[in-house]
Amino acid sequence: MILGRAMSHVKHRPRHTGPVRVTIRVRPGAGRTVVGGEHDGALVVRVTARAVEGRATDAALAALARAFGLRRTAVTLVTGATSRTKVVDVAGATEERLQALLAS
Repeated sequence: MILGRAMSHVKHRPRHTGPVRVTIRVRPGAGRTVVGGEHDGALVVRVTARAVEGRATDAALAALARAFGLRRTAVTLVTGATSRTKVVDVAGATEERLQALLAS
């Protein structure tokens, strides 16, 4: 009974289920940086940076973090460092937000 009373003040938090794995399609050299839309099942990330020395990749990961309302460190590149199609893990992202971005 004492344990039950002591635990009654604990707030329930959503369980952390791990990062959301997202396939993105980077379009460098765009007029403005925008995250949204779909290309062959991948989330489109348009960035103003050119595809030189990884600048477009860095800009895409930063834009993706902003789109999810997260810090840049929450987005980790899994594959595709030199490809326009990349796979990233986004820690703290929700499937609902991902679906909203794909639909926009």
